[in-house]
Amino acid sequence: MTGDLIPGAPGALAPSTVDADLVVSLDGVGVKRSGTALVHDVDWRVELDERWVVLGPNGAGKTTLLNLAAGRLHPTSGVAHVLGERIGRTDVNELRTRIGLSTATLAERIPAEERVVDVVVTAAWSVVGRWRESYDRTDEVRAAALLRQLGVGHLTDRTYGTLSEGERKRVQIARALMTDPELLLLDEPAAGLDLGGREDLVARLAELAYDPDAPAMVLVTHHVEEIPPGFTHALLLREGAVVAQGLLADVLTADNLSKTFGLPLVVTRSGDRWAARAA
Repeated sequence: MTGDLIPGAPGALAPSTVDADLVVSLDGVGVKRSGTALVHDVDWRVELDERWVVLGPNGAGKTTLLNLAAGRLHPTSGVAHVLGERIGRTDVNELRTRIGLSTATLAERIPAEERVVDVVVTAAWSVVGRWRESYDRTDEVRAAALLRQLGVGHLTDRTYGTLSEGERKRVQIARALMTDPELLLLDEPAAGLDLGGREDLVARLAELAYDPDAPAMVLVTHHVEEIPPGFTHALLLREGAVVAQGLLADVLTADNLSKTFGLPLVVTRSGDRWAARAA
């Protein structure tokens, strides 16, 4: 899937051989911090029309992998390409404008008094908290349309701090979509939601996953129950290493998930939804 290396330029991909459908390419990637390997020897490919879920227990390296894909972390070893650009050899600020990202860390920075529409529209300038930037009418229209798509269009003029957790999650995803990204990264979007909030969000993400015009998607979660219909692939991580990866139905087996979470599990499937429990 990846291009050949250019002779005399170790690790650089020849532009003419880069697969245009390949949005993430990790080759032998590792990340170390203070001598500890957060992930190691990871090979991973995400193509343009794919929707991936990354599963694993706490400390497995899921968020580290997402930050690599977001261009917010450089690999300590191996080679990482995102949207055709090699991490460490490109302008990451420009690259990040092509990536939609929703994380708890970003959510914590959103001012409670910010209008909901401004939470979304400020993504056009890659800022959190509207100040003196000016926005075109088209920006305001797009922000409002995305909020409607996520089922929170009626909250446009509310302040962010007055929203429920489920409403905030949907506003955050609308913000991540504001710049019409080529890659959408969602870090535990259903965390902290009650059953109703989770199911509503899963349904919204399923609509997005089935949309052929939607960007490639990567969703991080701890729970197979949070995988939206329409997702196509899974990557399982444990202690920074890949346990299994590939098509969803091939990867989400009792054996693979038991190895991933370190206890015997029973995995069931009902239509396009999954569930797991202790054996």
